[in-house]
Amino acid sequence: MKSATTFMFLMINKRGFAAPGKRYDLAIVGGGPGGYTTAIKAAQNGLKVACIDRRSTLGGTCLNVGCIPSKSLLNASHNYHIVKSGLDELNAQVPGANLTRIMDNKTKILNQLNMGIMGLFKKNGIDFIHGNASLVSATEIAVEGHGSIESKNIILAPGSEVTPFAGDLPVDGVRIIVSDDALSLKSVPEKLIVIGGGAIGLELASVYNRLGSKVVVLEYADVLCSVMDIDVSNKIKKILEKQGIEIRTGAKVLNGKGIADGVEINAQGMETLHADVALLAMGRRPYTKDLGLEKLDIAVENGRIVVNDQFCVPNYPNIQAIGDAIMGPMLAHKAEEDGMVALGHLLNKTIGHKDYGAIPSVIYTDPEIAGVGVTEQHLKKQGMEYKKFTFPLAANSRAKIAGDTDGFVKILADLSNVVIGGWIVGPHASEMIHIITMAVSLRLTSEQMTRICFPHPSLTEAIKEACLGIHSKPIHF
Repeated sequence: MKSATTFMFLMINKRGFAAPGKRYDLAIVGGGPGGYTTAIKAAQNGLKVACIDRRSTLGGTCLNVGCIPSKSLLNASHNYHIVKSGLDELNAQVPGANLTRIMDNKTKILNQLNMGIMGLFKKNGIDFIHGNASLVSATEIAVEGHGSIESKNIILAPGSEVTPFAGDLPVDGVRIIVSDDALSLKSVPEKLIVIGGGAIGLELASVYNRLGSKVVVLEYADVLCSVMDIDVSNKIKKILEKQGIEIRTGAKVLNGKGIADGVEINAQGMETLHADVALLAMGRRPYTKDLGLEKLDIAVENGRIVVNDQFCVPNYPNIQAIGDAIMGPMLAHKAEEDGMVALGHLLNKTIGHKDYGAIPSVIYTDPEIAGVGVTEQHLKKQGMEYKKFTFPLAANSRAKIAGDTDGFVKILADLSNVVIGGWIVGPHASEMIHIITMAVSLRLTSEQMTRICFPHPSLTEAIKEACLGIHSKPIHF
């Protein structure tokens, strides 16, 4: 019996989506967060839309092998850790985590979300075409296995792919794996080496640490999460080490190989490390190959498609590019905003808003870490004068109640008290950072932020207290 997702996909394809020579108002190459949301909004505005993706399911990296499956594993492993910790305190027998059930639940969630997007495509009359797409001209796209389609306008949203390791470390999908593989392991490795201390590496390190792996993280830079504020980087390192994760910064991995009983990794100035599995988590890079960019002389710099402020590629006002394939942070929500701005230009109306200085980033460790705007190290490097205040969660009543006090809210402001950055280490940081994002985006002052009435008791009160610390004094610290 076919799954609901497969059934929906087959039903959609029966509508004759990829008829050769079919003409559209807008064709979008890429069905990730940037591509599919833009497709839906375009159809809602009356355009005849096609969305082409190399995967058979929509949602891109985020839904299929990124944000969503990793958060499912993080949630499941967190719940297991909470139960295990509680039983340990009672000296009760602690059963091992059922990884098969965890993975099955993850797959169920992905299927439901995939089916939901496909249903929205059907509802809005959007043609989904599965296949590799390549530009033939400014108005024609060839789709492998489907002939070609014509479109007045084209948006390139091809997404990203795993960044390969620069040295000699051959991926076999068993002993030496990438993040895609780590989201579908059949068993919990006894020992896991994670190469890369960014978002992907730390999240997956957290998952398998909670499930029982002995985890070692090797990070090339001198700090973890180097794009985040230095206080956040230092704090999360201490917290993760306290949780049992071994972290080695300044670790330049040279090579490695699979061996009979696992894998061995060689890093400069370190002893050879052995583990059951090594995970390469050096981030992702734009996916721009095989798009036919060279046929139209579309410029690519540092692996990214060159665009103007309206996301149009030079010399082709009807071709735009968004998301991971262009400048800016490689984040799903950034890609969505890109798409709205690009579509607004196409329709000659305001739909989205572009402000790369106010895009929040989150790493879903425990506690979560989140930030928006500038970092303190950036301000120092630029020689800018600024104000800062850090409010500890130990002084927040809601954090006390939950027993989650190991964290803080840090606010950065210019000398006129305009909030220019904010950083959070703590539970539910992902659900709090948008408040500071609003302040950075609207250039609100700390005084304006403190005029907002925050609910009590809540973790968000720490934001108000930190803002008070910019122009006055906090109440509870």
